[in-house]
This record gives sequence, structure tokens and C-alpha cells, in this order.
Amino acid sequence: MRITVLTVVDCPNARPAVERVQAALAGREAEVELVEVADEAEAARRGMNGSPTILIDGIDPFAPSGATPSMSCRLYRDADGPVSGVPSEAAMRQALAGTSTNAGSAASDCCAPQPLDVVGRAGRGRRAPEERGLRAVHQRVLRSFGATGSAPGQEALAAVAAEAGRRVGAVLAELAEEDFLTLDERGHIRAAYPFSATPTRHRVRIAGGAEVWSMCAIDALGIPTMLDQDVVISSADPVTGETIEVTATAGILSWEPASTVVFVGRRPGGGPAATACCDALNFFTSDETARTWMKAHPEVPGRVVSQAGAEQIARQTFTSLLAP
Repeated sequence: MRITVLTVVDCPNARPAVERVQAALAGREAEVELVEVADEAEAARRGMNGSPTILIDGIDPFAPSGATPSMSCRLYRDADGPVSGVPSEAAMRQALAGTSTNAGSAASDCCAPQPLDVVGRAGRGRRAPEERGLRAVHQRVLRSFGATGSAPGQEALAAVAAEAGRRVGAVLAELAEEDFLTLDERGHIRAAYPFSATPTRHRVRIAGGAEVWSMCAIDALGIPTMLDQDVVISSADPVTGETIEVTATAGILSWEPASTVVFVGRRPGGGPAATACCDALNFFTSDETARTWMKAHPEVPGRVVSQAGAEQIARQTFTSLLAP
């Protein structure tokens, strides 16, 4: 577990926030760091919703719906009403357990997020292990999607698998078993997060010509950071059908409409991400339409995250996938 406390310079609540985290951990193993944010651009990039912001594995469990990244002073409201510059120890323990009450600020509403595996594979991420040819084959699949918009055939992967002394079918089956990708009944690649081999709600045009489908909104946002390329993401609000467009240029994302948010949820019962959560991670034109969808789908626990929060989840999940 990695816990990052984001603060501005000389924030009086910086050290108390770190101490509160350590007290709530109560000896649990975790990497705790204090990061001073220099300007508004860095605040947006890191997902700092006021000082101090506490990120648990890159996620702000206390962020109020529609929070806007800023370097302002942040206040936290406890469950029984008191307001403080840091979360209460009880709230911090809930957040560490994945059951935060979303007490984001004195002005926040109450919409309790459920424990969510937004990064994938129980928090272990989507970077395949190096051993047994898994990473080499997985990366070849991802590069094929990024370059051509489609999955490679097994014959194109056979030589890569052979370098590890394995048959490609066995490698793909293991990657599917570990939920790095999904296969159809014939063993053909149906999806390799963030890519889908079949049409979805989210279309991504990659600089250079390739067009791909992504499995979900977070996956779409992960494509530019994974490929280090400019892209244009086109999606639609599940409630209104209105078009949403996100343009990534030199690592900077521009959202249209500007009020767009992302709902991050997961259906109960477990299973691969393709069936458990991919259809529940969507763009919405506003917090209002996202909450309309949530009310209509109470069976899908989750939360609304800001643009900066969604971008941060995508970076955390996908940036390293093609690294050696």
C-alpha cells in the first residue's frame, strides 16, 4: 500500500495528516510519503483537492463529488459533525479498509463509495509478470492494438512465446486466467485492457491513424499515457446520449463538456474486470447525470470521480504496461 499526503508549502496540517495516517495504520505495512505541490498545474496532475489531500494507492477516498483540484486549504467533516484540517482517525481507518464515508470537505455530500479495484487484479495492477513469456506476449498484443487497432493472431505471437520455451496458446490462456486479457471460445483475443476487439461505448483515435475501442472510460484515458501518443476519445453519456470528447495532446487532457465526470463502479460477485466493472466505468456529462444513473442502478456500488481523479487512476494503471 502506498499513501501519499499532498500539501502546499508550510501547510500547518501537513505533519498532522501524516501522523493521522500513521496512527490509523496501527503498524500495518505501508509506504507513506509527504509531497509538497508547487503550483496549480501540479495539483491537477497529482489530483490534489486542497491541502492536505491523502491518496491511498493514488485514490483520494475523501474526495467530494465533482471536486476540482486546487491548492486551497482543505477541511474534513467528521461523521458526527466536527470540521478539521485532517480526517479523523476513525475516518482514516475506514478509508484504509476501503469503506470511506467520503467526508471530503465541509461542503461535501454523503455518498459512500464501496471498495473498488479500479487498478485491476486486486490492486496488483495490469503489468504482466516477466516470467514464462507473459510480459513479452502481453506487450506484443498491446502494441498490435495501438498500431493497427486490432489484436494479433496467434501466429504473430508464436515466436515471442517460443523465446520463453512455450506455446502461444498456453501463454494466452495463462494471461486470461490472470485477467490480463480475455479470450473467446476459440482462444482468440477478445480484449486486452485497455483495448477491446469489439465495439464499445468508447472510441479512441490514436495519432497516426489507428482507431481502437476501449473497455471502459478509465481504459480510454489510459491509452495516451500507455502509448505516449496524442489521442481523441469519443464517448456518450449513458443517460442523455450526449457526446463526450477528451483530447490528449502532449500529455495534457482537454474535456468537452467541461463538466464531464467519470463514474467508477464494480458489480458485486467478483470475476474478470471485463464482466465485473468495465460496463460500470463510464463518462457522464455532469455530476447530475452520473447520479441519475447511480439511482437507476443501485446494484452497482461505486463513486463519481473528478477529471483529475480519473486521469490519475488511468496513469497509475497503464503508464508502466509497455515499459521493459
